[in-house]
This record gives sequence, C-alpha cells and structure tokens, in this order.
Amino acid sequence: MKKKLKTEKKKNVLIIGAGGVGHVVAHKCAQNNDILGQISIASRHIEKCYAIADSVVKKNNFKIPSSIHCYKVDAMNIDELTDLIEETKSKIVINVGSAFVNLYVLQACIKTGVSYIDTAIHENPNHVCETPPWYENYEWQWKEACEEKKVTAILGCGFDPGVVNAYSALAVNEYLDETDSLDIIDINAGQHGHYFATNFDPEINFREFTGTVWTWQNSEWVNNKMFEVKRTDDLPIVGVQDSYLTGHDEIHSMSQKLDVPNIRFWMGFSAHYMNVFTVLKSLGLLSERKIKTAEGLEVVPLKVVKAVLPDPASLAPSYTGNTLIGVLAKGKKHKQDKEVFIYNVCNHEQTYQEVGSQAISYTAGVPAAAAAILIATKVWKVGKMVNVEELDPKPFINLLNHMGLPSRIRDEDKDTALEF
Repeated sequence: MKKKLKTEKKKNVLIIGAGGVGHVVAHKCAQNNDILGQISIASRHIEKCYAIADSVVKKNNFKIPSSIHCYKVDAMNIDELTDLIEETKSKIVINVGSAFVNLYVLQACIKTGVSYIDTAIHENPNHVCETPPWYENYEWQWKEACEEKKVTAILGCGFDPGVVNAYSALAVNEYLDETDSLDIIDINAGQHGHYFATNFDPEINFREFTGTVWTWQNSEWVNNKMFEVKRTDDLPIVGVQDSYLTGHDEIHSMSQKLDVPNIRFWMGFSAHYMNVFTVLKSLGLLSERKIKTAEGLEVVPLKVVKAVLPDPASLAPSYTGNTLIGVLAKGKKHKQDKEVFIYNVCNHEQTYQEVGSQAISYTAGVPAAAAAILIATKVWKVGKMVNVEELDPKPFINLLNHMGLPSRIRDEDKDTALEF
C-alpha cells in the first residue's frame, strides 16, 4: 500500500524565470496547489509571466481554483529577490531562470530562510567549461550557510541533472553490489520543423558544447573535444541512436557523491545540428567575448546568434516525436556481471496537449515541481544543501510516475514500469 503524502499547511511557491521550463513548472505547481498554495512567478519580462498565468487558466490546470501572481524582478539583485520572497510569503523558491542567476537566488533564499530548488549548475558569463568539480566553484561554497540557517537547497533537480541522479543512486544502492560505470544517455528523437533551433536557451546550450568535455573515467577527470567520442545504442521506442560524449552538470556532483569510477554523459545530435554548430563555432559566432563591429558597436557573438534563433518555447506547437533519457548502469550483483537501464520516454505532442510545452522543457520542469511537493510534504525537507543523488530516490520516482514522467527499467530480458 502506497503512503499518501501529507502536509501540515500549504507552502506558497515562487517561480523565478518565465521561459519554457518556467512555463511547465507553473502548470505543474498549479495542478498541485492543494499542497503548494499560492503560486507566484517572476521574471525580468513580466509580460512572459502574464502569458504563462493565462495559459494555466486556459488549460484549466489549477487543482483548486486560483490565479498565478506575476512580478517583475531583477534576479541578480538579492535585495529585490528578498523583498519579493517576503511579499509573496513564499516558503519554496524554484529557480528556473538563466544559470547565471543561481547564486543570487540562492543567497536570497538563505537570507530569508526559505527552501531553494534549481535545475542546472551556476554559470559565470565570462567562463566557459569550469574546472571540475564545477559545483565546488560556486554552489557548494554555500553549504555551510544553508546548514546554519537550516535551508533546504536541492541542486540540479531537472531531468539531467536531476532524475538521472536519482536513477544513478537507485542503481548503485539497490540493483548493483558494485558499480563500474554509469552512462547517462540523452536522446531527442523529435522534429520541430525549423531549419535550426536549440531546445533550451541557445546561450546556455552552446556554451555547454564549446569548451572541454570533462568526464569521470577510472576515478579521475578526463578531457576530450566535442564530438570526438561516439556510441550507438538500440534504445526503447526511439530505436538505434548515435550519441556523443559530452560534459554535463551531473558528472560534477555524482563523481564526488557516488563511489563509481566511470561516469559519462552522452547526448544525441543529428548530422545537421553538428554541421551548423561546427560552422558557427569555426566562424567565432559562438564566442562569449565581446567584439567591436565596423560601426563601433560592441556585441557578444553568442548573444547575436541567440537573438536570431527561434525562442525554444515557440517550438512546442509543431514538435513531434519522443525524447528518451536514461542511465545505463554496469557492475556486479552477487559477484555476477549485471547491467540495468533505467529510463523515461516523453512525447512532444502529449506534453503540448497537457501544458502547451515541448518535451525538453517538460522533462526539466516537472521534476522541479515534484521536488517542491516533496519539500512541502517534508519528505525532502532536509535543512541543508544537497544534490539529488544524496536524497531517497524512491518517493521522487513514484511521484514523477503520477506527474507525467513515468520511469521504466530494462533489467536483463525484462522491461517493466519502475514503481515502489
């Protein structure tokens, strides 16, 4: 018999960021506002907040009749953020703004003593590809402050990072006695109908792939170039897919938190994406450094590219197909070789029908809302800073099963739903 989540009283939630992921988080929080209370959303662009609030009403996604309160905020201004947290009486802040604002939002949460959730590692606009472990350069420096104030801060709680961290912890702790490798595989087998577009913020997307590819191999950091190492897998639903060794957030925490000698991240790219990416990079158009035009204007090439590409949130109406994200864990069980593949498949058309979003934003946003519910119900209210692999993965996976992201496990010849 499954335990019912309990909460003493509703915990108002403040969402920072009104992009594609913020859109999903708002819908999912509204669907659970019997637990999460009043939902507020804030961004530099308040018109985006109003559009999200309207979409929740149009989709009739409130569990209890309500409305979403909208605010304009500079997420790099700690005082503004602090005032907003206090004004909205929020107890949980879900930060899905740009990765450049993480530390500011985190500090505001510490200052006000409220819980904090984000979905990606902090980035410095002037640095691409930080020295690993990346978290140590930024968020982890605030661990002591969180513990002193008993602030629950859950880092990287999207899908990857986030759900894959939970899958990895589950594989290490439940399915294997010894784990030799964790390979995270991220495939988008969908089609958006545009000549070229990125599925989330182009600036963050490209910065992820222009620097050194850092992975954890034989218990040490190894660097490669982008698109240098490829693998091919026959995967559920999406079939045979190529993916490439890529640096990613979760490697920087799991390498330190899980006793596994090999942790790698693989992302699927089409030949077309790789060609366009290579041309843009070769021309210097993916640089984050300012240049001066012949007219004397100072511009950042990467920001110009971002400005001319489609807004990721605009891709949803025409998106078709599926995403697959999973963890292939290999090691030993009872001294015998064993591997398990724990994964989720998400459909672009279905997510658009439910919340007006494509599956990339959906898979990132739903876990953040689930984490808020687990904090509100005290399951994950730990009073300190943690990455997802440090938390009990079972209630998280169970909750996601009922929130639109069902997990499955391929164990030997069996492929079954993953429930506890």
